Amino acid sequence: MKLHAMSLGMLETNCYIVENDEEVLVIDPGAEAEKIINQLVAVNKPVAGILLTHTHFDHIGAVDDLCRKFDVPVYVSDKEKYWLSNSAFNGSQKFSRYGIPEIVIRQEPKIIAKGQRHVKSFDFQVMETPGHSPGSLTYVFDDFAVVGDTLFNEGIGRTDLKDGNLQSLMHSITEVLFSLDEATVIYPGHGPKTTIGHEMDHNPYVNGY
Repeated sequence: MKLHAMSLGMLETNCYIVENDEEVLVIDPGAEAEKIINQLVAVNKPVAGILLTHTHFDHIGAVDDLCRKFDVPVYVSDKEKYWLSNSAFNGSQKFSRYGIPEIVIRQEPKIIAKGQRHVKSFDFQVMETPGHSPGSLTYVFDDFAVVGDTLFNEGIGRTDLKDGNLQSLMHSITEVLFSLDEATVIYPGHGPKTTIGHEMDHNPYVNGY
């Protein structure tokens, strides 16, 4: 299994394309739909679907364009299914004063729940990791996990946006993510990759929590 990473938009949000022998999955297409489409054309495999770690505006901006182009579903937590179409909830309304357009996604999402899940030829685990947002999800594939804005390389997600909760975030990190093997590679929503073991040993926000 291969993973392609792109840093997109004003907030340099990481979008990931997960590739197996048959298809690809897109995770968090936050902006610059044309760039994502060009990468998918280069990979030249059918698109199985779109997974969202959460629905903040910088992770969803290209959803409608990709759904129209490839006729695929988008999967989201039931706790944030209405955030896609609500610019106040997804945060784009608040940040519009900084030149970010208000984002209202029209595509009707499909709900994905925690546990072992299948999307076409992909088999992966879904973990609920709330805190940064109430419906934040982590997707675990083989030896790596895509964690959204829950955990960063020596950092953690902010909790001052709608329905954020620091206690929930710390539980998601220390009790849920840290239950993964220490060698698991972590692909966050912003910044470089890391590993569970590295964050256990070196993340200043969680050491001693």
